[in-house]
Amino acid sequence: IRKGSDLVQVWHAVGAFKTFGYSRLGKPGGPSANSLSHRNYTKAIVSSHNVARHYAEGFGLREDQVIATGIPRTDMFFDQPFIEEAKARIYEEYPIFKQKKVIMFAPTFRGNGAKSAYYDFDQLDLDALYEALHEEYVFVLKLHPFIRRRMEIPEVYADFFLDLTDHREINELLFVSDILITDYSSTCFEFSLLNRPMLFFAYDLEDYISKRDFYYDFEEFVPGPIVKTSEELIERIKNKDFEMHNVKAFAEYFFEHQDGKSSARFVDQILLGEKK
Repeated sequence: IRKGSDLVQVWHAVGAFKTFGYSRLGKPGGPSANSLSHRNYTKAIVSSHNVARHYAEGFGLREDQVIATGIPRTDMFFDQPFIEEAKARIYEEYPIFKQKKVIMFAPTFRGNGAKSAYYDFDQLDLDALYEALHEEYVFVLKLHPFIRRRMEIPEVYADFFLDLTDHREINELLFVSDILITDYSSTCFEFSLLNRPMLFFAYDLEDYISKRDFYYDFEEFVPGPIVKTSEELIERIKNKDFEMHNVKAFAEYFFEHQDGKSSARFVDQILLGEKK
C-alpha cells in the first residue's frame, strides 16, 4: 500500500455472528498465526460499535480502526421506492409470490471453505414440508454460493420448492419473504430490519460450535426459535410460533444507525476523513 493510502475492509456480512479471521486461530479452516491474510487493512467498517471489538480481533486491527458507519448495502432497506421497484420486478418474474406467502430458506455452507462446502439436504423432509405447507406457502431456496451441489427437487413439488440461488441480490428476495429460515448465516441481521419472523434450523449446532464457534452464545443470541428437525419447522410455522419479541431488540443492538445513510457516513468519515 502506498504511503498515506488506506485499505478499508467493508466485509460481506453484517453484525458479528460466527467467528472469522484471527478469531479462528487453531480451529479447522482458520489462519495460521503467521498468516498474511487481513494484515494490510488500515480500517474496517461495522454496523454498530457493539461489534467493533470482534472485527478488531478478527482482522488484527486496533478497535479505534473499526468505525461504526453502518453498512452501505443496507441503505436499500430504508429506500421505499427502491423496495417497491424490486418487489414489482420479482412479482412479475414469480407471480406465485403474490398468491402465496414466501418462506426463504437461506442456510450457510458446511465445510472449511469454497472447495469443501456442502449442505446436508437430507435434513429436510421434502414430503412432510410439502404436505403441510404447500397450500399456503412457497419454499424458496437461496443457498450460499460456495455450495456447488444443489438440492434435487422432485417434479411433483416444483410449484412449492423454488431454487433461486442464482438470483444475484438476496436482499431483494428478503423484501418479498414472509419468513426466513436460516442457521448460522448473517442474513438474519438484514432480515431483522424488516421485523419479520425467523427460524434457525440448526440441526448440527453442537458440531458447528466445536468447529467454528460464535462471538455470542447462539442459543441466547438468535432472534427466533431454534429447531432441529423438519417436524419442528412445520410445527412452528403452522402455529405461527416465532418469538417475535426478540427481533426488534436484536436489530437495535446490531444496527447503530437505521436511517439509510450509511453510504453517506462511509464517504464522510472514511473517504473524506471527517470526524463522527
